[in-house]
Amino acid sequence: MDVDKNEYGPEGMAHFAKKVEFLDNPEKRGDIPPEQLLRMVPLDKKDNILDLGAGTGYITIPAAKMVEGMVYALDIDAKMLDFVHTKAKKENITNIKTVEGSINNIPLLTHSVNIALASIVLHEVKDLSASLKEVKRVLKPGGYFVCVEFEKKEEDSDNHPRISSSLMEQEIKKAGFRVIQQLQPTDDLYIIIANR
Repeated sequence: MDVDKNEYGPEGMAHFAKKVEFLDNPEKRGDIPPEQLLRMVPLDKKDNILDLGAGTGYITIPAAKMVEGMVYALDIDAKMLDFVHTKAKKENITNIKTVEGSINNIPLLTHSVNIALASIVLHEVKDLSASLKEVKRVLKPGGYFVCVEFEKKEEDSDNHPRISSSLMEQEIKKAGFRVIQQLQPTDDLYIIIANR
């Protein structure tokens, strides 16, 4: 992986700090609490969970407190994964495994997780179709996929790519999932829950 030489300088650290602040702030994210999100699917203590685009561990940490199974924090940013690891260590959480990789090439075994969550991350993937197929591959039969995204509005610019809930639902079905529920907790946010 190429590392930007400025990444560890003062500018790089300031950018990283801003990214962390944004990703950890539920109001800026427009997000619902991770615990509430996890309770939307039948959660078993032994479940393995995959947090796609884990960032700061906003979902990873609460998920690890709710299950005894393994919680995989997947992110392409090694620095974010170090941040998650440090956070988990501070809280004595031992069931988190950080995994460096992308959503369209998840370095996990086929049928290895019960629940996969993608919170405000799928709008960033280059090939949505391939990424959803990859999510399906790592999910156990009967497993759940939870997608949280910002709704696409007409006034949205290219700087803030978004995917409409109707297109996302279509893509999820095309990947072979069965959509169980679609929620719109706010005007800006939608949640799609699907079954493998």
